[in-house]
Amino acid sequence: MFIKIVLTIIFVAVMIAVGLYSRKQAASVDGFVLGGRTVGPWLTAFAYGTSYFSAVVFVGYAGQFGWKYGLSSTWIGVGNAVVGSLLAWIVLGRRTKLMTQHIESRTMPDFFGTRYQSQGLRVVASIIAFVFLIPYTAGVYKGISTLFEMGFGVPYEYCVILMAILTAVYVILGGYKATAMNDFIQGVIMLFGIITVIAAVLSSQGGLSAAVEKMASLPADNAATNGGFATLWGPDPWNLLGVVVLTSLGTWGLPQMVGKFYSITDESAIRRGTIISTVFAFIVAGGCYFLGGFGRLFGTPPMLPNGRLDFDSIIPSMLATLPDFIIALTVLLVLSASMSTLASLVLTSSSTMTLDLIYRDKKSLPGEVEEGTIDDVVAERVEHRKVVVMRVLIVFFIAISLLIALNPPTFIAQLMGISWGALAGAFLAPFVLGLYWRGVTTASVWACFVWGVGLTVVNMLLGNPMNPINCGAIAMVGGFVVVWLASLFTPKLKREDVDRMFVFGKN
Repeated sequence: MFIKIVLTIIFVAVMIAVGLYSRKQAASVDGFVLGGRTVGPWLTAFAYGTSYFSAVVFVGYAGQFGWKYGLSSTWIGVGNAVVGSLLAWIVLGRRTKLMTQHIESRTMPDFFGTRYQSQGLRVVASIIAFVFLIPYTAGVYKGISTLFEMGFGVPYEYCVILMAILTAVYVILGGYKATAMNDFIQGVIMLFGIITVIAAVLSSQGGLSAAVEKMASLPADNAATNGGFATLWGPDPWNLLGVVVLTSLGTWGLPQMVGKFYSITDESAIRRGTIISTVFAFIVAGGCYFLGGFGRLFGTPPMLPNGRLDFDSIIPSMLATLPDFIIALTVLLVLSASMSTLASLVLTSSSTMTLDLIYRDKKSLPGEVEEGTIDDVVAERVEHRKVVVMRVLIVFFIAISLLIALNPPTFIAQLMGISWGALAGAFLAPFVLGLYWRGVTTASVWACFVWGVGLTVVNMLLGNPMNPINCGAIAMVGGFVVVWLASLFTPKLKREDVDRMFVFGKN
């Protein structure tokens, strides 16, 4: 216990120290939200990866899908690395950096408002982002607190509150730069931690070969023969594919993920960041799901009052029998993963609400002459006021998420499915297509917003007749069809306005 407490105190002290160090760079809106658009490849790549993988993955997804699909759940981690990291950086990285800088966009809702010349889109997108990032944040709190409770014996409620306070402190102090620097430190802990934990768990089962043989001897659910959990595609490949799509393609449409490309320094940094981010994802995501695939070797998880298995207890139960040092390292691993994700979520939510709902500056298109300017003193006051409002909203967002986390309505995986399904279902297609295709119309973006949010909410209100994970995957892929069809039959934007937005491509 002494080792656990000392390591945790050091971790917390470093996080707060980085926040204090970064205070000066968080005085302006660009500094607070984007780190002045001067964040290097290592910090950006680690910020992307640590925002991607949190307690939701390590505790919720790895446990639940490892139980359902066995060793084939490792494909989820592979998909996260190839589609969610490698292809995301290749397809979105450079294009997002250049276009958002060209049209002076700071957030994803801001991109929609400027790219499609609609303040209504900007406002609605900011509301969608704020509302549906809350269940994801609650899922992160639940995941980290469950493991913290196992490692320290501290009641769940106290863990949730402590995590919320720590997140608020260092994000409010240092903004995005503090978040990115802490993400790098936390990423290093995650890399070292996941490798050590996997080695310890496999060693407790007699090594890799012995563990795989034990998995091969288990009968798959509703199957007459053994071995389904040790096969290449597992016992349920189609539902496994739905998870891969949701968790891999979904990152392309999440504001907190895409925002990392806004802040990176230059194109050469993007190329290096692509490699770093992909390697990080292979190790962390692949390792988490590979570890979860052995969950059935550690006994059946307890039952919930509703008669369903408590999937969120699988990973903690796997780790409970390990040496204290490994447990301490695991807690730091999940703490690192979760704090970085929480910081990214609350910063994205507060900046979106502040810049796209409360302070909606009227912006000119690239190449247009702005009408009227304000003096430097007034501009500085406005910038300061915006940063203050963002800090207040960070506290507000954390408080709402905290209330949900204290009374979680469902499993971590389902919380994330609802959040990602609505957000990526609404944002993914109009964002990606808007970067490349000049023919996307404003009406088609509205249609996709209705499609993504509507499908997710209706499914939830009907009691989830469709698995939230599969529903989210359908919402994402279907959004491309919705935007394409709607753009064919609705009024186009003015050609000269669209051309001005795409002039960066000639540079």
